[in-house]
Amino acid sequence: MKKILLCNDDGVSSSGILAADKAVSSLGETIIVGPSTQQSGIGHAITLFEPLRIKKLPLRNGKIGYAVSGTPTDAAIMGVFQLCDEKPDLCISGINIGYNLGKSELTTSGTLGAAMEVASYGIPTIAVSQTVDDQSAKFENGRINIDFDFAVKTLNKLAGYVMENGMPDGIDLLNLNIPTNPVSDEINITRLTNRMFIPEVETRYDPRGKPYYWIDSTITDNDKEGSDGYCIKKEHKVSLTPLSLDLTSDVSETKKWADKINKD
Repeated sequence: MKKILLCNDDGVSSSGILAADKAVSSLGETIIVGPSTQQSGIGHAITLFEPLRIKKLPLRNGKIGYAVSGTPTDAAIMGVFQLCDEKPDLCISGINIGYNLGKSELTTSGTLGAAMEVASYGIPTIAVSQTVDDQSAKFENGRINIDFDFAVKTLNKLAGYVMENGMPDGIDLLNLNIPTNPVSDEINITRLTNRMFIPEVETRYDPRGKPYYWIDSTITDNDKEGSDGYCIKKEHKVSLTPLSLDLTSDVSETKKWADKINKD
């Protein structure tokens, strides 16, 4: 039987990862692993200076989940190398609560961080996120009252196709985003939009007059047609962005640039 690793950054008991299990359980045996607590925004961090623990937890769907004491990437590593007796046939990271769009979230998202880790082992990987109207829901633990039915149907279709036909040539990871009110079930291929979040630092003071800081952000609205942000926010359609882990830019042009340095 095919084996499917499910991981996330919202925590192993999140409603989103249970929805992902519902989407793909008909396609193979699922192994559900995630961080013990909500870990949004932690990116691709790995724990190197303290031990990790894995705790079995009964989940609301009757299955067993594995709660890892570290980051989403730690959980993904534990899933591949500790909980799976052989390399899984597919990995699903999500379903994340809230979208993961654009260049700014590529390296800050724990969902994508875990997905990139697994994809680096040559395992077909899909990161999937569900847009929400209530932004505070993105940071909740456990049960969230969200309708995942459309996301479940879309993920089932995509995951089934990937398991049957493989990934597109040269693509390591697929980033799937689901709008709140989709106008169709068509999957649209998109590119990453420009940075969506402009950081803002808010200064506050404790009772002793010492400053402390909150990092917040302003959402920009410069999404261009064909981008994931435009597809989700303007067109209300399903966005699928193909990603490659090779971030190397144009080597030939950079060699010409470097030749000028070497001649000096």
